[in-house]
Amino acid sequence: MSITSERAGGLRQFRQPTFTELYLPKLVTVWREGYGLADFRADLFAGLTVAIVALPLSMAIAIASGVTPDRGLYTAVVGGFIVSLLGGSRFQIGGPAGAFIVLVAVTAERHGVDGVILATMMAGLFLIAAGLLRVGTYIKFIPYPVTVGFTAGIAVIIFASQLRDLGGITLSAKEPSEFVPKLAALAGGLHTVNPSAVAIAAVSILVIAVLRRWRPSWPGILIAVVLAAVLSAALSLPVETIGTRFGGIPRELPSPALPAFSLEKAKAVLPDAIAFALLAAIESLLSAVVADGMTGRRHRSNCELVAQGVANIGSALFGGVCVTGLIARTATNIRAGGRSPLAGMLHSIFLMLFMLIGAPLASYIPLAALAAVLVVVAWTMAEKQEFAILLRSSWGDAVVLLATFLLTVFRDLTEGILVGFALGAVLFIHRMAEMTGIEERSPLVLADRPDDGNGERVPYDSALAVDRDVLVYRIRGAFFFGAASAIGNVLDGVADARKGIVVDFAAVPFLDSTAANVLGRVAAKAHRQGIRLFVTGASPTVRRALLTHGVLPPRARYRETIERAIADIKGASAPAASDDAVPA
Repeated sequence: MSITSERAGGLRQFRQPTFTELYLPKLVTVWREGYGLADFRADLFAGLTVAIVALPLSMAIAIASGVTPDRGLYTAVVGGFIVSLLGGSRFQIGGPAGAFIVLVAVTAERHGVDGVILATMMAGLFLIAAGLLRVGTYIKFIPYPVTVGFTAGIAVIIFASQLRDLGGITLSAKEPSEFVPKLAALAGGLHTVNPSAVAIAAVSILVIAVLRRWRPSWPGILIAVVLAAVLSAALSLPVETIGTRFGGIPRELPSPALPAFSLEKAKAVLPDAIAFALLAAIESLLSAVVADGMTGRRHRSNCELVAQGVANIGSALFGGVCVTGLIARTATNIRAGGRSPLAGMLHSIFLMLFMLIGAPLASYIPLAALAAVLVVVAWTMAEKQEFAILLRSSWGDAVVLLATFLLTVFRDLTEGILVGFALGAVLFIHRMAEMTGIEERSPLVLADRPDDGNGERVPYDSALAVDRDVLVYRIRGAFFFGAASAIGNVLDGVADARKGIVVDFAAVPFLDSTAANVLGRVAAKAHRQGIRLFVTGASPTVRRALLTHGVLPPRARYRETIERAIADIKGASAPAASDDAVPA
């Protein structure tokens, strides 16, 4: 796999970054660039907005994870502050994540809350080691169907975990953590459904949905939770609340303390700690990539892993649970106008102030309302459209997707990721074998060839190298998940002022869904910035995969040759509609 480019003004010269440059927190970078009062006001508003969203979510995730709601707040306050303070992303918001619900719940059931805290601290150490060893670069190699599969699986597990509180169901025995036994136990308790809890949950979901549709700038989750608390208190509804189950939440942070440690305990929670670290790394780096796509900035993955590791250690010291980067709250931070990591630090400070001031009021929050919040979260994170696209894109992607999804739901999250990744690698080898046999004109590895006598050389066009309007990239070889991250980083650099970008696929025998999804993000970004993107030389198979993943007009146009695309960008020829046709 190789990529060549002709850039306006010549080729860039790259040097190896120093250790300090790789691990310098983005907070320092932002301050060096210049930080003024207007930036602080923007960060202040963004931090407050994210804190309003994070307040009910942090408690809801903690409760769903089998721990008390205050531990979710400790995680967001301490862990979230450290993630922003030391992280390699400008916009990352850290805290407890819905993806960890099943892992934390199973760990708490097996080893108790002390085991969860010890596993969190050990996961922090693993994350620091991974960052220093620069493993963050390789986590990006996880195939796209694997990330969609385990995200959808987590969404299903979160939904199932909330059915009990959603319906106010009373069980005679402890609720099982496994998916099928859990559904069987809940089905056996249907006769105990509490109509008041169902009504509170329904009203909460309705309020969130209506506000998202008609008033998206309003804090719909917080409004729904407050309304549910007011209704249940005013009408004296017989529903379970934070106060009745947990006795409320404290009004201050606890003193830091090391978790109970023994060699036997550490060995027992080691698999859970590894799972925590793996999921935290994947979630945080995915969140940082999403933030990069929304803003055009660039995060440093290994610096981010080190920050996540320190944040998990800090959270464990204060009795919190696992910390990771959060896609939804990071996106909220960006949409609210956040400009630097200070927004994430302010979000944690605001959460602590909410604890100090509003802790007594939290006792009135119905658990059915918090369950409704997590149901909405599960519905949002399920990536339904991407799931459907992958199911119909190819049989190989469908197999990887379904294997990851089903193993995540019915077996184990870590097992789902590992098996999905292994299947993705086997699928790649299979495709390579197929391509070797049928793509004679475009070999997978380009051999050395003589400079003359091959009949294909054309004179060097120096005008293309100095053209400040057009950026041309030529991709050569198989474009698959192993190369998608590196090439995506290059193609993401489209923010400079040019009229158009040309990406040539003439020497690409095939691409997988991960690579197609990367180019889809690039096409969406270029379209937002008013830059014309042209894809040239794509075979019918490659073009079909690109179209499936959103690389389609008006975001991108298809031409047979680079020369045709450049002529269209320059306005020298009329657009040829037939070039954009979907291949049969």
